[in-house]
Amino acid sequence: MNRPPIEVMREGCTILDPVMSEHGFCFTDDHSGRGSGGDYASAAYVNADRKLEIHYRYSLGLVTYHFGQTCIDHESYMHALLGDKRDNRYPGFSDDPLAAFRDLAYDLQNLAAAFLEGDFKQFSRCAAAAEQWKKIPGIARLP
Repeated sequence: MNRPPIEVMREGCTILDPVMSEHGFCFTDDHSGRGSGGDYASAAYVNADRKLEIHYRYSLGLVTYHFGQTCIDHESYMHALLGDKRDNRYPGFSDDPLAAFRDLAYDLQNLAAAFLEGDFKQFSRCAAAAEQWKKIPGIARLP
């Protein structure tokens, strides 16, 4: 049975809460609505000038890191950090809608130190590398 996105988002955030609060982030808001693609929910965690923004429709989708005026999506951030190694867990493939939240929590805890711990210099280098990577046509980005 499909659960409302806001319900899944709230349960998923209980998975992310320990990681985010450990690094001084506070859950700021969640909201839901209906768009042309169906029902959705979004939420954010904030710590001073850093914000993690997450969106859920049929699964956890857009995950965006904001640090000051610099922002980067999860896939690009992980590629900038790991190259073609792809040791990150999110996104993964599962029928369990909460698996994506567990995978994201793993990536945050184990790979996203520059974002979580406030090293803007390292984060901005990742953002610059990600922008260069995103300029490569899609199929050429495949390992």
